Amino acid sequence: MSYFEKDAIISGIGISRIGRRTGIPGRELTLEAVRTAIEDAGLAAADIDGVATLGDTPAAEVNAALRIEAADCGSGFGTGGLLNPVISACRAVSEGHARHVIIYRTIQMLGGTVPVKQDESAEPPPLARMFDTPEGETPPAVGPMDDVNDLVAAQAYSASNWLALNCRRHMELYGTTKEQLGWLAINSRRNAALNPLAVYREPMTMDDYLGARMVSEPFGLLDCDVPIDGSIAVVVSAADYAKDCPHRAVKVEAVGGSDGAGGWFHRADYPKMASADAAAQMWSRTDLTPADLQLAELYDGFTFLAFAWLEALGICGDGEAGPFVEGAERIALDGALPLNTYGGQLSAGRMHGYWLLHETCLQLRGEAGERQTPRRPEVAVAAVGGGPIAGCMLLTC
Repeated sequence: MSYFEKDAIISGIGISRIGRRTGIPGRELTLEAVRTAIEDAGLAAADIDGVATLGDTPAAEVNAALRIEAADCGSGFGTGGLLNPVISACRAVSEGHARHVIIYRTIQMLGGTVPVKQDESAEPPPLARMFDTPEGETPPAVGPMDDVNDLVAAQAYSASNWLALNCRRHMELYGTTKEQLGWLAINSRRNAALNPLAVYREPMTMDDYLGARMVSEPFGLLDCDVPIDGSIAVVVSAADYAKDCPHRAVKVEAVGGSDGAGGWFHRADYPKMASADAAAQMWSRTDLTPADLQLAELYDGFTFLAFAWLEALGICGDGEAGPFVEGAERIALDGALPLNTYGGQLSAGRMHGYWLLHETCLQLRGEAGERQTPRRPEVAVAAVGGGPIAGCMLLTC
């Protein structure tokens, strides 16, 4: 069976200046990344006939700045989660709605959330009641974000609280340790030291990791991604453009996404997340298997999310992610499966997964510089999202 994504390639990539509290307008960062990606693809702005984004710098502003009239090819969230614009661009190219689509994500640092005083006499929220669900009964069906109000009512105000629940449950079920989470963070920092754009590059020890202030047990500060300002863009083109790309064309072998059924905590297989569904769909669309992977760039908004993706993708079994990363040898640049080679969101900076897609392309093209893996990978996975939001792409070169 032929799937739409096989008709698409990633022909160009671009990244803007990266920093913390830069004060640079989002529009300016966006255009830096967009123009770089178009040039990297060997194209002119006039060649771009499609545009997609999660919803930061308006597409109309990009069209106006480039003096083009590109059609919207799938902006916003969908079953591909944060990668939905990229996956939608692949479909648009396959169906002939566009030939070259520019996709971008621009991030600027945000402030915090003010807690709301709770009524202590109120009935316990569903977050508390869910653990009393009689055995054999299915928790209520909810969509991706339907239970956020329940989480907030339980005084869990942010994703750090919500995903700490998943992590604690994983620890209880499988014996996953805080130190194992630390090896992931240490590996990321080691890779970030080789990335001139990463915001945190100084060495990190296990003592540094364990000594970091607690954010939401078991997550400390170094389990959490780093807010930054920046923009990343990619160009998705029709597959027959590969012969004209100035760089190796990155082929889209398979994609997967989830509609987030079960929300944040109503899954029957909790602490699993939408990543399990997205990964299963991706593998169903290819003859390749987890054993073929030579590189993994996995979402690490929190350390545990990378663990969840390792297991969801079948790279290791349920409960085996901790031992898989322990010692950070298997996941090192010269290891069996290099992981988050650019430093991840933990040390390079939070770009909602678009930096890991950019890095996947660089590694497949053999253009990652000092942090290039000793053997240029030919099969890689880029997996993005956490909780009920998940999308992944199997890429080859």
